[in-house]
Amino acid sequence: MSINRRDFIKTLATTSVVFPLSARSALASRSSSAKAQVVVIGGGYGGATAAKYIKHLDSAIEVTLIEKQATYTSCPLSNEVISGEREISTLQVGYDGLRKQGIHVLIDEVAGVDPARKKVTTQHGKTLSYDALVMSPGIAFDYAGVEGYSRELADGSLPHAWKAGPQTLALKKQLEAMRDGGTFIIAVPKGPFRCPPGPYERAAQVANYLTHHGKAKSKVILLDANDSFSKKGLFEQAWARQYPGMIEWVAGKDDGRVVKVDAKSKTAFTTFNDHKADVLNLIPPHHAGAIAKATGLTNEKGWCSVDMLTMESTVHKDIYVVGDSCVHGDLPVYAAPKSAHSASTQAKAAASAIVAKLNGLPAPEPFFVNTCYSITAPGWGFSVVHVYKVVDGKLVYVKEAGGVSPVKMESEAALKLQRRLEAEYANGWIKNIMADAFA
Repeated sequence: MSINRRDFIKTLATTSVVFPLSARSALASRSSSAKAQVVVIGGGYGGATAAKYIKHLDSAIEVTLIEKQATYTSCPLSNEVISGEREISTLQVGYDGLRKQGIHVLIDEVAGVDPARKKVTTQHGKTLSYDALVMSPGIAFDYAGVEGYSRELADGSLPHAWKAGPQTLALKKQLEAMRDGGTFIIAVPKGPFRCPPGPYERAAQVANYLTHHGKAKSKVILLDANDSFSKKGLFEQAWARQYPGMIEWVAGKDDGRVVKVDAKSKTAFTTFNDHKADVLNLIPPHHAGAIAKATGLTNEKGWCSVDMLTMESTVHKDIYVVGDSCVHGDLPVYAAPKSAHSASTQAKAAASAIVAKLNGLPAPEPFFVNTCYSITAPGWGFSVVHVYKVVDGKLVYVKEAGGVSPVKMESEAALKLQRRLEAEYANGWIKNIMADAFA
């Protein structure tokens, strides 16, 4: 049985959308014998949140989540696993919580999507029909984007660890084996990429390990294809205070872009220089997940364009793309970052739009939020919070909301307290967002 309008509006109050007064139209009737079918591809923050909130908003909808891994490992805060400050198990969760809410969870891999027939096929031979499809496959890596790199090297001697899991642990072992006086190089791709502050947090976490494990003569070098980065002032303050002289950042304009690697010698080549490493952590360029590209959803830059308000693909009707695969906003000024929190609020907006459409209601007006915490040392954290809304077809900041942690405060004691509290908030945030998606 379909939900009634009052319950729908009440439930929307828990998401990141505003239900307009113009939506006070009668619900279209939908018999329980003809339940709407929604398929969700990808069980990360975006996909899991979308599945949960669609079912939460309208329990009559049949929701099927397809994910190839039985256990999800969170990328946010996984840099702490590399430094030994966190166990990877604290970032892992299964899908029993979603199953208990009536969501069908299929551990399988999608083989193909037919947008015309509205069907999804899987590697294990299943075919599912859908009225609406949520596509949340995350990112894929352009291994050919750096000469000499490959998927095999990523899974072997040069792990990028930009998808948390076995590579995270492999990079941790390489750091532990590094000699004192050695060099740890992080090669940062040109944006956009997943978790824009992540490489700079990783540099700090690596330095944290080196400082406290008898390897304080070592160096951490960031070879960056970009000329700036998120929370730059906050990171530079933390690096200078906690790891003086240990971390070096080379901007793209200063020949920071890595164009080639030699795995055997662990050398990163920029246009004019070569950099020898003891540990070489190359993060390759990104594009939308493979199934998004195979479905024809990607643009010339490899990302999925969406309707700003509903997250519906601009290419195929009734397919909604959320999370890292989409371009939400006009690059580079108003683009929402590829973060877990962005994926979560995009998923809620898509869920609300889907449920509204299936019930004959206009889509609610969404607000989108990004929250990103970074931890550079135990008890030292900072954050950025941005709220967005759609104005004249563009995603713009709500200037009155959100903000960035201050670089300076009225006293040293106040600054230390602020950083300590934000480190604690980061731990609370990861628990809450995981529970919101998976519990």
